[in-house]
Amino acid sequence: MNRFDMRERLEKKLTKKRFEHSLGVEYVSGCLAMVYNESIDKALTAGLLHDCAKCLSSQDKIDKCRKHNLPISDIELSNPELLHAKLGSFCAKEKYGVDDPDILSAIKWHTTGRPNMTMLEKIVFVADYIEPNRKPLPEIDIIRHEAFTDIDKCIVHILKNTLGYLENVSNDETDEMSVETYHYYINQINNK
Repeated sequence: MNRFDMRERLEKKLTKKRFEHSLGVEYVSGCLAMVYNESIDKALTAGLLHDCAKCLSSQDKIDKCRKHNLPISDIELSNPELLHAKLGSFCAKEKYGVDDPDILSAIKWHTTGRPNMTMLEKIVFVADYIEPNRKPLPEIDIIRHEAFTDIDKCIVHILKNTLGYLENVSNDETDEMSVETYHYYINQINNK
């Protein structure tokens, strides 16, 4: 399936706002791919499809993960919204015909990140946070600048803000992978 066909199908599956966000992530992923010498085509595809399972209900996310034997952690069970990334990776393969493991991995890790991410994973993780359709976030101008100058520093900044928000404002539990990713990239920056 080409990206034009993917966009048409995706538009029918997402809310208008989520579709606009996906187009923004597609665009920013392509821009970041140019800066970091990554495959533009892969970045555009991963950016477009990163939220392809986002608009399912919490129960649908749980049911589909169970049906397809995708593991569900206790934190994901209590906050099924976290499942959209791994389920999205599955749907990108099964519903949109994506068979490239780099793209599927970038979709899978776009929410929490993971230690030692590939450049494509970093790109989609960052693009999801900084795309221009997002509501204004604290320090977003600085974070956007970092995205194009030092992507690891940008990842730390994003995770610091996200973990702080989850700790101080949200009632959602924090996925341990986000914490591990934060500490990994703090160490990477300190050892540069």
